[in-house]
Amino acid sequence: MLRLSKKADYALLALRHMAAHAERPAHSARELAEAYDIPAELLAKVLQSLVRGGLLASHQGIHGGYGLSRSSDLISVADVIQAIDGPLTVTACSDTDHSCDQYAKCNIRDPLWRIKDRIISALSATSVTDLAADMVAAPPPVGVPVAVLRK
Repeated sequence: MLRLSKKADYALLALRHMAAHAERPAHSARELAEAYDIPAELLAKVLQSLVRGGLLASHQGIHGGYGLSRSSDLISVADVIQAIDGPLTVTACSDTDHSCDQYAKCNIRDPLWRIKDRIISALSATSVTDLAADMVAAPPPVGVPVAVLRK
C-alpha cells in the first residue's frame, strides 16, 4: 500500500496553512501544532527538514517563525514528500540497487517503476496552492461573524 508518512502529512498540513494565510510572513511551530493537534516537538523537526529542503525559510526574532521560501504554486506535493521522506519508491530495488536475488529475473520491476513515475508526475503536478485552494474558499466557521474574519 502506498501511504504518506505522518511527517509528510504534517508537512503538507503546515505548508497548506501557510499558503492559505500568505498574508502572514511567518508562522510559529507552536501555533501550527496547536491549530492541528500535532506534537510541537515533532512539527518543529518537520519544519526544520523543510528548511533544509529549501521549501521554508526560518525567521528569527519576536515575530519569527517559518514562512514559504517561494510562492506556494512553485512548491509541489512531490517536493514536500521528498524533503521529508526522501525519494519515492514502490519496490525494494532501484536503478542503482541490484541487491535483490530476483533482480535479473524480475518481471514486475519495470512496470512498477513506470507506475512510480506516474505517481511522481501526479504529485509533481499538484502544488501547495492547489491544496490550499479549497481552504481559502471555505465558508467561515459557524457562529463566527464574517466581519471579524475580514479584519
